[in-house]
Amino acid sequence: MLVAGIGNIFLGDDGFGPEVLRHVGPTAPGVQVTDYGIRGMHLAYDLLGEWDALVLVDAIPCRDAPGTVHVFEADHQSLTAAVGLDAHAMDPGTVFASLNALGGAAPHTVVVGCEVADVEDRMGLSDAVAAAVPAAIHAVESVVAELLSRTPAREG
Repeated sequence: MLVAGIGNIFLGDDGFGPEVLRHVGPTAPGVQVTDYGIRGMHLAYDLLGEWDALVLVDAIPCRDAPGTVHVFEADHQSLTAAVGLDAHAMDPGTVFASLNALGGAAPHTVVVGCEVADVEDRMGLSDAVAAAVPAAIHAVESVVAELLSRTPAREG
């Protein structure tokens, strides 16, 4: 299983994914935790490997209240249909479109996302999003535990 934090730390709340992963504790064998930052193509290439599941930690557009954490399964079809291939973009749709262009297929994907307050040019999270980091860490740990309980152990 791959746990991937994505986002730009120089754009305020967009740095949510990397910030959460800085605090995720040790994981079980077979779980890789990586902060991809803005390296979308790197993530797409890594997803060419055999992964049973992907947990994406990312900032999401504010539709309710900044700092609200959501956990949901990604719909790869609608994400890749809405974007074109851009090797320099870092959002889930672009990553999955790049993965498809490379001949790969996305594994089962769960997103742990936080609604943003602002994504202006600055470092550091807004107060509302920073306050959501502990809940997001707990959500990541819970999702990983749930996915591990459903994934049969691989031999070898």
